[in-house]
Amino acid sequence: MALTDLAVRNAKPGPTLIRIADERSLSLEISPNGGKRWRFRYRFNGKAKMLSLGVYPDVSLKDAREHRDEARSLLAQGIDPGEVRKAQKAEAEIDENTFERVAREWFGKFQPTWSPSHADRIIRRFEKDIFPWVSNRPIRDILAPELLTVVQRIEARGRIETAHRALQNCGQVFRYAIATGRADRNPASDLLGALPPVKEKHHPSITDPKEIAPLLRSMDSYQVSCPRLGERLR
Repeated sequence: MALTDLAVRNAKPGPTLIRIADERSLSLEISPNGGKRWRFRYRFNGKAKMLSLGVYPDVSLKDAREHRDEARSLLAQGIDPGEVRKAQKAEAEIDENTFERVAREWFGKFQPTWSPSHADRIIRRFEKDIFPWVSNRPIRDILAPELLTVVQRIEARGRIETAHRALQNCGQVFRYAIATGRADRNPASDLLGALPPVKEKHHPSITDPKEIAPLLRSMDSYQVSCPRLGERLR
């Protein structure tokens, strides 16, 4: 006998699991704690299987029947609806765990602790030099050679320091991914020494003895105010 909305709403739990049948292998399971879940039972390649179609009342009787009919349609085509569900779930997990998704999540958590200018430099670095190449890649699948190729594109423009900073930021994202269970290792740490070092910038120094004396006199006459002591220091 087919279920009705009223029957589903008024169904009460018992000391053990209760299963109330609807039409075409759809049933409503009621657990002892009162939870209600839709189940579709079917056979595929001679094996008995079961597919969960959602929890009542989030999934109504009408919705559950529509999900059942979709599953039956797949069976008619020789497709296991349970395997389709697994593939959809895996795809959804990949979408949530792409490098860009994780990087933006990391950025959102730490952005409040940075100055606006620092935060802007970091996100622009990602959007310009990192995301175009690994945006949709599952972060768990990115290995050191792939990451090296990304930062070497920055190096090829002569921006060695930017390449180092980009690699550092990527390393921070990977460490965050490891901490949140979405990556197993940090490939950025494997690239230590893979980029050429940043050239030190030397400031010009005074080498002419005639120029040293005026500098010393200027330093001697310079006075600094010290508010905490309420006096002037030479």
